[in-house]
Amino acid sequence: MGKIKISLIAAFVLLGLCFTGCTDKDKDDTPWTYLFDGETLTGWNQKGGVATYEVRDGSIVGITKHDTPNSFMTTDKLYGDFILELEYLVDSTMNSGIQIRSNSFPYYLDGRVHGYQIEIDPSDRAWSAGIYDEGRRGWLNPLENNPEAQAAFKQNDWNHYRIEAIGDTLKTWINGVPAAHLIDDKTAEGFIALQVHSIGKDKEAGTEVIWKNIKILTDSLSKYSKTSPIKPILTKNQLTLDEKKRGWQLLWDGESTKGWRGARLDDFPEQGWTIEDGVLSVLASGGAESTAGGDIVTVDTYGDFELKVDFKLTEGANSGIKYYVDTDLNKGPGSSIGLEYQILDDARHPDAKLGNHEGSRTLASLYDLIQADLNKPANPIGEWNTAHIISKNNQVEHRLNGVKVLEYERKSDDYRKLVSESKYEKWPNFGEADKGHILLQDHGDLVSFRNVKIKSIIQD
Repeated sequence: MGKIKISLIAAFVLLGLCFTGCTDKDKDDTPWTYLFDGETLTGWNQKGGVATYEVRDGSIVGITKHDTPNSFMTTDKLYGDFILELEYLVDSTMNSGIQIRSNSFPYYLDGRVHGYQIEIDPSDRAWSAGIYDEGRRGWLNPLENNPEAQAAFKQNDWNHYRIEAIGDTLKTWINGVPAAHLIDDKTAEGFIALQVHSIGKDKEAGTEVIWKNIKILTDSLSKYSKTSPIKPILTKNQLTLDEKKRGWQLLWDGESTKGWRGARLDDFPEQGWTIEDGVLSVLASGGAESTAGGDIVTVDTYGDFELKVDFKLTEGANSGIKYYVDTDLNKGPGSSIGLEYQILDDARHPDAKLGNHEGSRTLASLYDLIQADLNKPANPIGEWNTAHIISKNNQVEHRLNGVKVLEYERKSDDYRKLVSESKYEKWPNFGEADKGHILLQDHGDLVSFRNVKIKSIIQD
């Protein structure tokens, strides 16, 4: 009897050790910080629409409402690099998402929330955990080529997301299955937000999406980061899914000089310009116009168009993006002639205080003609900015980082008056050509370009 009792005790001890060992092995020792206290929305605030958010049973519940735009429950704090995990349960008729590195500025689309969104998609498309750029570029990493991730979503049940945002790399998992892997450096920091999507009149109001166990890690990320087996999608010098659908084309392929030549040459300049790691740079040569490699222009000409170009200035630098350029004009010294979207370090370059019209040689201005909005959203020197030019039926806009900073009408009386008062008055019909080249300027300073894209506009 004693031996049997001892054996039973030993067995229980072994069983206890096994249980303890298994529990310790499976225990998550990651030093998470919880973003939601389970009881209140302290540390969060609502932006965008007026859908209802409430706390229920330790979860945040978002409830759809008619006649309101997208709604976002956003963290008060901004986050750059992090690892985020959470769970959600979504109505099968809804669309939702989790915003990361997102922002809301009064000058950008009247405060519209914009930034990366990790999609929640219970529809047949099943792109949950794909990456969408809310309020900007649209789909960046859809899941059309990832059937394993599409199948991992659990309808009418709790789903788990893991989201890593470290440097320019974003990775997602849905219920442990690798979903998206994106390399993109558009935004480095912003809030995290829980979206309740707007609904049409045909949709039933009052449907719900519920989030819980929202936790984040911001330290020792290399220790806890996971490797994704998915080949990353790179956005640099590539067209996004939505850009392809809307007819955009790459104007520079990121690797070669194809499609470009010197403004006064048959071929691309042999010096003065470099291509390295997907970046096209005009080199410093003393600050004079077209004295090194010279300006470069597109081989093709364009009429009505939309043009986007990322550019990065160095301290004190000067350059420009010209359009409707006629390379047969001005065979003498200086740059080729065309309308110019000015690129300039306003704080350090003397041109910022010059010009025949006040302020008309500052960043994003129509050079020597019209000053850009003084409240333009310029990123600091050394960071990338995006120039956007739209020209349709002689109506022209300059935009900087998504914000319109000036507009004018080519060939109008007001436009011609401005030209008559400028350095261009000696060029007959300046800027009035129906078609012309796109030009990147050599002004003797180091300036870099990438993501050069164009969409020809066909008149209705």
